[in-house]
Amino acid sequence: MKLTDTFAKRKQGNGKVQKHSDGGGLFLYITPQGGKSWRMGYRFMGKQKLLVIGPYPAVSLKEARERRDAAKKLLLDNIDPSTAKQEAKAVAAISAKNSFQAIGLEWLEKHSVRWTAAYKNHILRRMEKYVFPAIGKRPIRSVTAPELLEALRRAEDKGAGFMAHMALNECGRIFRYAIATGRAERDVAADLRGALTPMDYSRHFAAVKEPKAIGKLLVALDGYKGTFTVRCALRLSPLVFVRPGELALAQWQEIDFETNEWRIPAERMKMRQLHIIPLARQAVEILQEVQKLSGQGRYVFPARGNTEKDTPMNRISLVRALRAAGYSKDEMTQHGFRAMASTMLNELGYNRDWIERQLAHGERNSVRAAYNYAEYLPERRRMMAEWADYLDTLRDKARQQSTGE
Repeated sequence: MKLTDTFAKRKQGNGKVQKHSDGGGLFLYITPQGGKSWRMGYRFMGKQKLLVIGPYPAVSLKEARERRDAAKKLLLDNIDPSTAKQEAKAVAAISAKNSFQAIGLEWLEKHSVRWTAAYKNHILRRMEKYVFPAIGKRPIRSVTAPELLEALRRAEDKGAGFMAHMALNECGRIFRYAIATGRAERDVAADLRGALTPMDYSRHFAAVKEPKAIGKLLVALDGYKGTFTVRCALRLSPLVFVRPGELALAQWQEIDFETNEWRIPAERMKMRQLHIIPLARQAVEILQEVQKLSGQGRYVFPARGNTEKDTPMNRISLVRALRAAGYSKDEMTQHGFRAMASTMLNELGYNRDWIERQLAHGERNSVRAAYNYAEYLPERRRMMAEWADYLDTLRDKARQQSTGE
């Protein structure tokens, strides 16, 4: 008599092993404790054998019957179903090791040794959100360009076009790593060049770049009424134009008032290189102001309410302060201070190499990178001092115009 779902569901353990046949070798196996699984008895090459089909109720009665029928077809072809199952398991294990996600995580670990933890986590979160759910479990050799494009377009449809472009670049790096390690034959991400909606990268990190507008921005920063440490960090931003995370995590041990330098250690820099920031007179004055509050602690800009001063401010505080100062995300971002300085310094005629070194843009030559942290330092010191004076001029003009003087 064939089994029913109701029978399988209601049958309980009775302290003994139970076997309830469904026909064709298939039976429901119940342990003394009540655990249930589907099994199939069969003969192969004259020997009695057993195939464990799967646990109940994870494998339904209908699925169990389908797997029994599939096993019988293998027997007709003189294939042992148990051996076929073991081989399929082995193939699945290899596929899992060579999945896009497994290789992507391996690539990330090997290549992130020179990155900051924050930069590594940015990439990981982007892949986990936009790529891994769609193609992560697929063997990397079998991932197609249309599959990848579909995943990235879903990100675009959600308004994350910039993230889609960044993820595409990272997918290309993962494919190329897989090719180099013999686990893929081609970079399908390369086939998607031009397939995503073009991005205006200058708008992604919105920045004020016109002299008159910069003056108004500086006046607005001076007028910020929020937390004193956040106000100081905002005022310092255009004078040092570092990345938001580098500013928020600034430590007093990195500031040298004798040489008027801020030396950010390699482990806190995106490209893992020591970075020297010559401090203009105006930057030193701001730091001396905030030193009265936080100088006994570790961080230059401690978190609000942190009496021990051993917790840094959240860089989101800087973003919120910009909004409070009257600038929307489409007008100015904290990262935009870098774009502002880069644009204006180039327009003012400063040597491009000085500017790039001061922006701490990555050095492609790893040997040269180990020695270039002090490159053009005298020239950069002069440039940063003149830049600070120039900003003072723009601020003064904006104040005069606002008062009608």
